[in-house]
Amino acid sequence: MTVFNIILLAFLVVCAVSVSFSKNLLNSILIFMSYSLIMSIIWILLESPDLAITEAAVGAGVTSILFFVTLKKIHAISQEQEEEDGHEPYQKSK
Repeated sequence: MTVFNIILLAFLVVCAVSVSFSKNLLNSILIFMSYSLIMSIIWILLESPDLAITEAAVGAGVTSILFFVTLKKIHAISQEQEEEDGHEPYQKSK
């Protein structure tokens, strides 16, 4: 069981470091979601189900949805996709 705990903690560290180095906002949100889900599993292993449910609902659920809505409102999602395709943002293609 301790090996599983060490693997989960290692994933937490990897998620925390990769969020800070990720340049793509969408990838950062997905990594943040995975961080919250791993943290929820750790709370379950620590026999604290109330914190686990709260972490899963708020951390991975509500906060991630708010991040997605914010990216959509500021047009960051479509802007990143256009930049990846090689188009300039906010310009119509011919």
